[in-house]
Amino acid sequence: MRKNNRKGFTLAELLIVVAIIAVLVAIAIPIFTSQLEKSREATDAANIRAAYAQASVEVLETEKAVTYKVNMVQTDAGFKSEGVKDAKIGGKTLSSVTDAKNDKPVYVTVNTEGTAPTIDTTPVTDAKNFN
Repeated sequence: MRKNNRKGFTLAELLIVVAIIAVLVAIAIPIFTSQLEKSREATDAANIRAAYAQASVEVLETEKAVTYKVNMVQTDAGFKSEGVKDAKIGGKTLSSVTDAKNDKPVYVTVNTEGTAPTIDTTPVTDAKNFN
């Protein structure tokens, strides 16, 4: 007498597992991409803050106005994520920089008069590259 020893999964069981994994991936991809854009915005904000700090030190040392060009990595225009858009750098909020994007660098200018810095995408010819 032969014993029917069936090991493994049926085709229906494998298809159900594949369908469940596909649904989980479809849910996870939009969440992952939004988190990726938030991290890009946070990186840009940190680079702008570091450029402002570097420009401030240079103004104090040389007593001349300084402009740094910061290349953006975010793909959506402007700062939108909570915590980043309300961040203040030298008295300026990042939400005022509405067209910052990976193809438009941001220029950070610190003057010797002690006024608030200029942080915008208007090109400056003698700007130093920051990153």
